[in-house]
Amino acid sequence: MSKPTKPSRIGRFHFDPLLITVSVAILLIGYVMVASSSLHLGTKMTGNSFYYPIGQSIHIGLGLLLGIFVALTPIRVWEKTGQWLFIAGLLLLVIVLVPGLGVKVNGSVRWLSLGGMRIQVSEVVKYFAVIYMAGYVTRHQQSIRDSAFGLIKPLILFSVASLLLLMEPDFGSAVVMLIIAMGIMFLAGARLSQFIMLLSFVALLATLLVYFEPYRMKRVTSFMNPWADPKDTGYQLVHALISFGRGEWSGVGLGSGIEKLFYLPEAHTDFLFSVIAEELGLMGVLTVIGLFSLLIWRTFEIAAAAEKAGQRFSAFIAYGLGIWFGFQSFVNMGVNMGILPTKGLTLPLMSYGGGSMMIMCCAIALLFRVYSEITELNANTLPVKHSAIRRRHA
Repeated sequence: MSKPTKPSRIGRFHFDPLLITVSVAILLIGYVMVASSSLHLGTKMTGNSFYYPIGQSIHIGLGLLLGIFVALTPIRVWEKTGQWLFIAGLLLLVIVLVPGLGVKVNGSVRWLSLGGMRIQVSEVVKYFAVIYMAGYVTRHQQSIRDSAFGLIKPLILFSVASLLLLMEPDFGSAVVMLIIAMGIMFLAGARLSQFIMLLSFVALLATLLVYFEPYRMKRVTSFMNPWADPKDTGYQLVHALISFGRGEWSGVGLGSGIEKLFYLPEAHTDFLFSVIAEELGLMGVLTVIGLFSLLIWRTFEIAAAAEKAGQRFSAFIAYGLGIWFGFQSFVNMGVNMGILPTKGLTLPLMSYGGGSMMIMCCAIALLFRVYSEITELNANTLPVKHSAIRRRHA
């Protein structure tokens, strides 16, 4: 008489309660602060004070729909298509530079208009970069550990992408993308000496790019002493620092901020963190920093669990996402607090923007997929281990 078989667990999706809680908290706080910082702007630009909150609601809704698609896509599909996705990202970077196709905002051509919505191409490329690098180090981990060529080879494609980003220009996104690539290679086992040499070379190139480009040099010098020219080069940082000063411990109150009223540029996007500081004070700032710290910690926990389970591609996906979340949020907060030069990087899951919000939702969904598959794998292997133990003791 044959033994009854256990029902298959394939197809079940597992949710991480901590990851859901943190992600939703960041998303909700961001939405409330975007609404608070943009009501007056919507009135001036469109005559509708709720223009930007409604827009952000649409962005979040589309992001969640795309996120469901990403979460339901098996990791093996991303592993097989990673190289083609990155090539598609390079093509998008070329397309955005074609006159008449790319949308120019504040002197930079970084967006494509799709169905009336502007998509920042660099955000898509960063997402594809994580998948591509995870696949590369999975296939060539030994080469990365043994030779310098293993490190340099993937950076050729990344150099092309960086060059295209610099032509937009988008120096910040180029730096984030290179940090993601180098971080993943370091975690894959690259030799420390080779990694330091490569990092030094990239740092030298970045320094030269800043030195020989007047507007970048102005940002660095104004960051060092913004009060030297508070009405021109130091204008953004001065008003960001005023926001932090006005906020004190508990803030001036939600909706009661003054700096967002056409004093602080891009208050609902790049400088949203300054609005949080003014209206919610130090307590609000620490809450947001704590939530991002928890998100990044959990991301690396999931990566470590995947690596322990032998799922290297999934592990490097999670490591790459953790590096991305951590570095971009650190740069955005650092710029707002005046500890880093001004860069046009959004605060993940919080700043206003269609492309950024949708891609970040997809990134979180991809992390959920990694967690679900690892949890399912562990659940399916436990009965096998237990039966093997019972046979040994029989």
